[in-house]
Amino acid sequence: MIVSIASDHAGYDLRQQVIAHLKEKGFEVLDGGATNGTDAYSYVEAGKKIAEDVLSGRADRGIAICGTGIGISLVVNKYKGIRCGLCCNEFMAKMSRQHNDANVLAFGARVVGKGVALGMVDAFFEAEFLGGRHAERVGDLTKLEEEHFKA
Repeated sequence: MIVSIASDHAGYDLRQQVIAHLKEKGFEVLDGGATNGTDAYSYVEAGKKIAEDVLSGRADRGIAICGTGIGISLVVNKYKGIRCGLCCNEFMAKMSRQHNDANVLAFGARVVGKGVALGMVDAFFEAEFLGGRHAERVGDLTKLEEEHFKA
């Protein structure tokens, strides 16, 4: 599986730890965003990179990190076809996949520590979409996108 991961400057250090974790597990990683943790880098640019990678098919899923996770999750969710779950624990990460068929996981480097972040990453990639009644709701989300998002 190919994962696009990007962050602003606030998420730089945690992004590096998540990348190492993903590679240890055999994932291919597309690394984007801040090139170091000291130069300011916009979460908007980082979020755009992830959304475009996932929507183009260059990546299967994405991970978005900024200081709180809020800004970058707002960015990726502006893209038609992206379902990004902003999570702060493993249960939320698991449910974002099982119930919402999320294709991007977002979290905040200033909100969760390394252990929680890696646990969420594992939960997100281990969980599968359950379909059934959840597929109906995801279909409703897609319908809203069709009605309200401009191409």
